[in-house]
This record gives sequence, structure tokens and C-alpha cells, in this order.
Amino acid sequence: MSPTPDLDTLLGRLTLEEKVRILTGQDFWSTHPLPGVGLRSMILSDGPSGVRGPVWDERDPSLNLPSATALSSSWDLDIAHRYGVVSALEARRKGVDVVLGPTINLHRSPLSGRHFEAFSEDPVLTAELAAAYVAGVQELGVGATPKHYVANDFETERFTADVVVSERALREVYLLAFEKAVTDSKAWLVMSAYNSINGTTASENELLETPLNSEWGFDGVVVSDWTAVRSLESAKHSQDLAMPGPIGAWGDALVEAVRSGDIKEDAIDRKVLRLLTLAARVGALEGFEKPAEVPEVDGVEFARSAAAEGSVLLRNEGELPWQASTLQRVAVIGHNARDARTQGGGSATVVPTSVVSPLDGLRAALPEAEVTYSIGTIVQEGVAELPLSTMTNPATGQPGARVRFLAADGAELFTEDRFSSALVYLGGKAPIGDTSVFEFRTTYTPAESGSIRLGFASVGRGRIYADGKLLREDTAVPVGTDLGAALLSPPSVSTPLDVIAGQPVDVRVELEPPVYEGGLSGALSITVGVEPDLSDPQVLIDEAVEAARAAEVAVVVVGTNSKVESEGYDRSTLALPGRQDDLVRAVAAANPRTVVVVNAGSPVLLPWRGEVAALLVTYFGGQEYGTALADVLLGVIEPGGRLPTTWPREEADVPVIDVTPRDGVVRYDEGIHIGYRAWLRAGTEPAFQFGHGLGYTTWSLSDLQASSTTASVTVQNTGERSGKHIVQVYAERPESTVDRPVRWLAGFTVVRLDPGESRDVTIGLHNHTFDHWDNGWTTEPGQFILRAGSSVSDLPLATPVQLP
Repeated sequence: MSPTPDLDTLLGRLTLEEKVRILTGQDFWSTHPLPGVGLRSMILSDGPSGVRGPVWDERDPSLNLPSATALSSSWDLDIAHRYGVVSALEARRKGVDVVLGPTINLHRSPLSGRHFEAFSEDPVLTAELAAAYVAGVQELGVGATPKHYVANDFETERFTADVVVSERALREVYLLAFEKAVTDSKAWLVMSAYNSINGTTASENELLETPLNSEWGFDGVVVSDWTAVRSLESAKHSQDLAMPGPIGAWGDALVEAVRSGDIKEDAIDRKVLRLLTLAARVGALEGFEKPAEVPEVDGVEFARSAAAEGSVLLRNEGELPWQASTLQRVAVIGHNARDARTQGGGSATVVPTSVVSPLDGLRAALPEAEVTYSIGTIVQEGVAELPLSTMTNPATGQPGARVRFLAADGAELFTEDRFSSALVYLGGKAPIGDTSVFEFRTTYTPAESGSIRLGFASVGRGRIYADGKLLREDTAVPVGTDLGAALLSPPSVSTPLDVIAGQPVDVRVELEPPVYEGGLSGALSITVGVEPDLSDPQVLIDEAVEAARAAEVAVVVVGTNSKVESEGYDRSTLALPGRQDDLVRAVAAANPRTVVVVNAGSPVLLPWRGEVAALLVTYFGGQEYGTALADVLLGVIEPGGRLPTTWPREEADVPVIDVTPRDGVVRYDEGIHIGYRAWLRAGTEPAFQFGHGLGYTTWSLSDLQASSTTASVTVQNTGERSGKHIVQVYAERPESTVDRPVRWLAGFTVVRLDPGESRDVTIGLHNHTFDHWDNGWTTEPGQFILRAGSSVSDLPLATPVQLP
């Protein structure tokens, strides 16, 4: 075996031009190779709930894992670690070196559009889960990328907004969420955010050096969020890699800046050494290899179990679990029951091989029962893709569509056959920048007769044809200025069309795409499909009520849609879209055994929560969502989740909710008081507290003992089923000279016990539990109180801890 190369020696062999070249990506998803020193290109890919790979393509599907909010609801570090391992296995399968995740920004406001992609409102819970995730990814030789550093907790004006936040809040809340992934799990990358922090954009901010490098010992690569490096100034700071490429803010201008002495070559050398170190770690540098042995993990089975472990039972009036053998007629109701959301919108999206909807899952689990379906109310907004079963490629006669990229003179530049009518191009071979007209063709065979609204969702001037006839020509204009939102959640254009079941229609859509500048110059997205029929909503509710009345039990799946929770924009309301609240009330009145399932990635208002027999939050449950839901409802596994975020009664009650910049500034005036801390400070009662969640058995806690580093408690399963409990420990300082939360999370642990079993458990306390930031970590001497229990408001045990 050849000796390991010395990275300093390799650095010395590089010219300045070569050094600078590898500091900007060579394209949308990869870095430049340098064959002369044995450096191959490294591929980076969006996660964090799956690994998409360098193309967004149904022909190269990915494992779709439950959303981060589902993962965090498990409160289980082992599951977070396995989540990372499964992500790394997917990355290795797809030839990916770096996973762009986890997202560990905080749930400062429930209106944040990317809430589903992050873990929690609490920095300690976030930090522990993130560290476990990062460790799981990197032990298989794949880089993990905690993001977005830092205070990037909103989407509105996210490219330009300046977050004004105190140093204490930064250290105790927002930076604390990142710290353990670096200090304990040794993250190989960190992603700098778009926003500014206290007047300086993230890629030029001193926070990249202190605390990240100088205090936490980070020796990895700071990669920018895509297009977040905007000037040469960032090269003077601890920003290492500018993505995407090949055009960026550095390039030849950076070479000249070094030659002129404006930027020291030592600063460039440090960045290059970090890139070479990353390459060595992921096996992209000759002489270094990834681990040869990889575990055999069933990713699909993990997706199923993780979805169940992250499901939170908020209310149960003795209804669940059901016994499958006793059910004869089950009414499944809701748009999301059939067309479930398994992931949020935006760059975190992956394309799974298949999805098990709640309707699919229950029908498979109840083969002897009659399982009826009613849509109840329309949740979808805009064009939804066509089912593959209704599409025939006119060029091949096989399922799917033919797409062509045409030049201004009509010449064909590129063509391909696709198996989806929802297409996104970010990188890849398609010549987006040279395309004047994008053409999509399929033969659509409707399953039902009636009037539909055929259309497309994209940005640009489009034409809709049916059987050769032009039905509509119009320009779709994006809402707002966020190019990410325009690309990944574009507006819809549609036109009415009468169709007959089984009678094929030749559908052609032509789009003149816009020309984007910079990093998005090679990007295009379009969905061809059908907009929903909103003509008579009460009829749909009445049909659902009749189905529920005729059944023994009813399952109503409510939730959000792709226009509500997505990267690129924040939510305008916490209310469920459409008439879902009316639907739940009507069904619950018709059948007292109504169970409501919430298919949303973040908190929504549940004004009817006291009127239903059981209430279960399943978030975005990944591709095995329906199977996991059936497991939970039928008691195959109990719901293992506890809330990582407070759920409000009313939107007006939320103490920290504003996500809208004022004159380009977002002020974090609440300081350290976010999430449950803000609720406790305000004295307002939410609908469901942080940490709350029910199971299918009962528990008792006793004998709390504590020191400055650990707490111990005796836990007993007092019920008749095996189960899972989350023991939560919180700290208080009633008499303090320092502004503190009423209480704050200090530690937690998962306990799984059989009926009647008892166990003494020890909970490690976070190393900053008793500290506050005052130009450094400071401990106020005196007595603290530790409380233990099952949520932030259910804490029957208490004990003092005296600090010198």
C-alpha cells in the first residue's frame, strides 16, 4: 500500500490559478478535479430527508425519509444516528460525497416556510439530534453539512435580510444548536447562510471564524448556500467553497486580488487545505479511501419505523389502538389520505420510487374490512402532476412523456423520455441556457368523464394544446423575487377541457422559459397536469359525512399542500387550507369514533381538537407513510413521538411569530425566549405543550437525583403493553440576577419497558445547562432546580442542585 500523501506537499504543487479554481464549483453540484495531484471531483447533493443526487429525475429515484420534524419528534438519538447512516448509504449508492444536511435552524416561528426541514424550537434537543445525524453520515465516509449557519430561521427576503440578534441569544440559542455537531461529531462541512447577522452577510461574517474555528475546533469546509457568496470580500474570511459554479464571485478576480496583495495567499492556502482534507475524508483524493465495509440496512423498513417513532398522539379518548379483527367498515376521508404529502417543498425534495398513502396503508392492513374513501374537501392548490397510469409517450407507446428542448429556429437541441409530468432541471445535461422553447407531449387518458382544468405550473410564456388545438396562451409570472420559490413552487396556468373516460387526448405544452442569471442559469421546472375542481365543496363534505355515518370508525387525514410549506416563502397563516376544519367537525358529529391524522410538517391550528376521539400528528411521513400510519392505528407499534415544538390554540397566542423583515431587518428582540420559553414567559396556555405526547401504556417516575452533570430517575411501565417513554429534565433558577427562561431543557432519554418493568435511568445534562453567556460562558453560583417528567408542563419530580 502506498504511503498516505502529505497534504501540505500537495498544496505546494498547485499553482495559484489551480488553488482558486477548486474554491468554486465546476457546475451546479460538483467541485473541480485536479488530476495532477490525484484529486477527483466531489459531488454534493441536497438532503436532508433523503439524498437526491446530482439530477432531479424520477428515472434515478431516492429513498424518501420522514421529515426532520418527524425525526425530532422521536427524541431518539439512535434513530437520528440510523437516519444519518441510511442517508450515507443512499449517498454512496448515488456516488455522492457530501450530503447537504441536517438543517438545524430553529423553529423560532411556526410561520417559517422551512419549519418542516428543521428539528425543534429548542437548541439542546436540536444539538443532540444533529450530532447523532452527523456521526451516522460520516462514519460511512460521506460528509455531513449542518446548515444554515446561522439565524436563518425564515424565508421572506432570505437572500438579503439582516438578522439583528444579541450575542447572548446567538450563543445560548442559535449557535448552541450547531455546536455539538462540530465539537462532538466533528462535522466535515458547515453551510453558511444567505442572510446577514448584525449587519454582515453570513459568508463574510466573523462568526465563521469565532466560534466555529477558534473555539469549536472546526477543521472542515465552510460551503456557501447556493449563490450566497457575492463578493471577493468573503474570500478574506473563513468561507472556503463557493457554490454553484462555474461562474461565481471569485474566479479570475480572486487570482488578481491575491497577486495585488489585497488578499493574502495564506488565506487561500488554508481554504485549499480544507478542501483537500475533505477530499481525503470522502475518498476523493488518491491514497485515501472510504470505509470498505458498509452495514446492511433496509432503508425502506427504516423509513417505515422512523415514521411511526416520530408520530405524536396528542389526544386519545380510549379509541386507539384499534383491533384489526374487529373492524368491518372503515371510512377513510381527506385529500391527503389519498394524495399524501411525504415531504416538504423546495430543495429538500427527493423523487421516491413509490409512496404508500394512508388509504393504501389501511387497505393493505385491513384486507377483511371494507375501507371506503371520500375526498371530503380539496386541499390541492395549483396544477398537480398527471398519474403515470394516465400518460402514454407518443414517441415510444410506453407510459410517460416525450420532452424536447428547441432552439430559436426550431432545431432540436435535446430530447428525452420521462415517466413523470413534474420535471425539475438543476444541473444535468439538458441545455437550459440555449433553449428557446421547452416542449412536453403525452397522450393523456382520463379515468373519469367531466370537465377538467388542464394546465402547467412554471414561469414563462406557455401554450396549452389538446389534440392539436391551442386552448390557452399566457405568461406565468412569479410571485415575489425569490428565484428559489419561482423555480420550485411556480404559479399555475390552466384552461377548461371536457374529457371522456378512456378516450385519449394528445396533450402538448410549450414553454418559453425565462433566462436566469448566475447560479440558476441552468435551472428549469415545470409541472403539466390538472388543477382541482372547486365548483361544489359542500357536496364533497356531505359525501364524507354519509360515509362516516355508515362506518364503524372514521379516519380523517388533514394537512397542508405544496403551496403552504416550502422553501422560498413563509406561511401567511397557521390555519389548515380549504374547508378541512368544516370537514372534521361534520365527520366527528356524524361518527363519535373519528380519528384525525395531521399530515403537516409543522404546527397548524386544530380548533376541533376536543371534538374527536383521537388526534395523531404524523408530519411528512416519507414514502412508507401509509404503512407506518396503519401500524400505529392498529397497535402494531405505538406512536413514539413527543412534540419538539409548541402547538398553539390560536395564532394570536403565539408569542414569537413575526417572520417579515421591516426595511430589510428581522429583529430577534425576544432574545433567548423562543419556543416554549416564550410561552412560559407570556403565561399563555398552548393547545399542546413542548414535549407532550401519549402512548398506549402508562408510566410512573420516582426518585429523582441529580448533580451538575447528570440526573437519575426510576421509570416504571404501569400499563399492560410494552411501550416507549421520553424522560425529560428541565432546569430552573427562580431567584436569579440574570434574565433567564422560566425553565429550559437540560437533558432527555428514551426508555422502552415491558408491562410492569422498572428501570433506573441516568440522563446526561447538556454541558451548558447551568451557564449563561456574558462575554464568555459564565456560571451563576447558587441553587438551581431540576425537574423531571413527560413534558415542559408535566414535571412531577424536582430536586435542587447547588453550584459553587
